[in-house]
Amino acid sequence: MRLLLITLLLAADPAFEAITDVPGLPRVLLIGDSISIGYTLPVRELLKDKANVHRIPANGGPTTNGVAKLDEWLGDNKWDVIHFNFGLHDLRIMEDGRRQVPPVEYERNLRTIVVRLNRTGARLIWCSTTPVPQGNLNPPRAPEDAPAYNFIARRVMQEAGVPINDLYGFVLPQLAELQRPANVHFSPEGSRVLAERVVQSILKELPRSEPRP
Repeated sequence: MRLLLITLLLAADPAFEAITDVPGLPRVLLIGDSISIGYTLPVRELLKDKANVHRIPANGGPTTNGVAKLDEWLGDNKWDVIHFNFGLHDLRIMEDGRRQVPPVEYERNLRTIVVRLNRTGARLIWCSTTPVPQGNLNPPRAPEDAPAYNFIARRVMQEAGVPINDLYGFVLPQLAELQRPANVHFSPEGSRVLAERVVQSILKELPRSEPRP
């Protein structure tokens, strides 16, 4: 029942609505979890007349989900820029105390994902995982895991030559104002602030993309 409710809520989210491309504009794809769902609409608004901003039609979840569904998400489309993140679901603490995706597997999955994304020919942007606050979170997560997983991701991206949008470092000083209390999610204003940073990172890559014919 809970899964059905979540599915219905996601389906009703305007961030998942299909968009019609404006001819001549580059195509951008956002891949990520509910944090990226929150900033999808403001990113789309801020890049109006500059890019066609799409997102995967789901919560990206952990890297295991990304490895399994990446071909489906990418489709046969041509992408100019892909802004992607995995992490908050990977570091989720399970009932046995282990992380949903342990660090070693997380690194292996990220390498697989980067290889697949590089095959698209798009300019890639890795987005670091946003902070986990203190408090009794549901599902449980540990604040120290976000920088630990980000450290792994940074190593992978630097080796692959993928630019990094450090949302973690960017939003950390503003966390009390922008993030919901004892919650990994952000207020509407917080999502808009994140969107502005995401747009800055995308604009740096757009000039290198060939415009759609």
